[in-house]
Amino acid sequence: MSSPRFNAWRIAAIILVGLNLRPVLASVPPLLDWVQAATRMSDAVAGLLTALPVFVMGLGALSVAPLRRLIGEPLGVAAGMALVTAATAGRFWADHTSLMLASGVVAGLGIAVTQALLPSYIKTRFAAGSSAIMGVYSTAIMGGAAVASVASPIVAQRAGWLQALAVWAVPAAIALAAWLLVNRASPTPIAGQGTSSPLRTPRQRAWLLAVFFGLGTGAYTLVLAWLPPYYTALGWSAISAGQLLGAVTAAEIAAGLLVSLCIGRLPDRRPALFVAIGALFLGLAGWIAAPAALAWPAAILAGLGIGALFPLSLIVAMDHAATPSEAGRLASFVQGVGYLIAALFPFAAGLIRQHLADLTPAWILMTLICLVLFAMAIRFRPPSVTHLA
Repeated sequence: MSSPRFNAWRIAAIILVGLNLRPVLASVPPLLDWVQAATRMSDAVAGLLTALPVFVMGLGALSVAPLRRLIGEPLGVAAGMALVTAATAGRFWADHTSLMLASGVVAGLGIAVTQALLPSYIKTRFAAGSSAIMGVYSTAIMGGAAVASVASPIVAQRAGWLQALAVWAVPAAIALAAWLLVNRASPTPIAGQGTSSPLRTPRQRAWLLAVFFGLGTGAYTLVLAWLPPYYTALGWSAISAGQLLGAVTAAEIAAGLLVSLCIGRLPDRRPALFVAIGALFLGLAGWIAAPAALAWPAAILAGLGIGALFPLSLIVAMDHAATPSEAGRLASFVQGVGYLIAALFPFAAGLIRQHLADLTPAWILMTLICLVLFAMAIRFRPPSVTHLA
């Protein structure tokens, strides 16, 4: 067993990794006008800057099992972070559409590997506290997005947009070094995790969990990709639009922290899910009804909803896993299918904007999907008291 002090260093490394899983994505939307002007990409292709990495995240999560069997979670996460670092650094030279998209593919693969392996790593090493650690890790992911969305336009004004995209390779490299340092003595595969046995979770329930995660994450990818361009089209500056996205992600952090603190007291996750979906619905409704007057309160509501929904979706999925190995396989399936679904949202919104010159229909569609999420959440009764962390 590890000492409490060493576990604290592990948690710190997990937080650092989480913080660096979104800047490569979140740094692009506030700079999208600059990117499109320099590369002459259409709105539909601009949607691919977020959609393509998320799609690769889905494919990578579904196919990560051989990597887990071969080298285990610690080295697998390190490999994923190395890809994220390299892809982010490569954006210093990505002044063409094809190079931007290629760096997104590499980054998406690195994120997929990391996100698919970390849940079973957490489940193995923190046992009864795994739900709280998952909440902290999920919150760190959103924190990294917040910092990148606010800081990138400022860096771009002072140093250029390519530099503003590539600078996030520095903290990613620090996270990689910290992860390697903390896990330098970890064994390669953990016993029992090298098997390829199928999921014990019923197939229908596994698909329900995956689709729920995908639709909820679709709200995140939609807002991440298109909220800043939506407001720059209304006359806002890139910095102001980036700050609005920063407000969304700051609210996400607050919601994620609240989930981390309270989730142990909620063996039935459904009330928290209902509140999260309701907040997202109201935020989207604000952007539809009065985008100028309600921009900031709607951003806070949407951020609270997204920020709670993301960790809750993962925690509900982990509730269905009785063992670390099952947690790893279920996390790979849920995130794999879920990210494939979520990738459709920013691309579809790009098509809508290209043909209608307006993103309001995309917000309306997402509010309807919130009703679907609510109906799905009703079915998430606790599968077994013994499975709850």
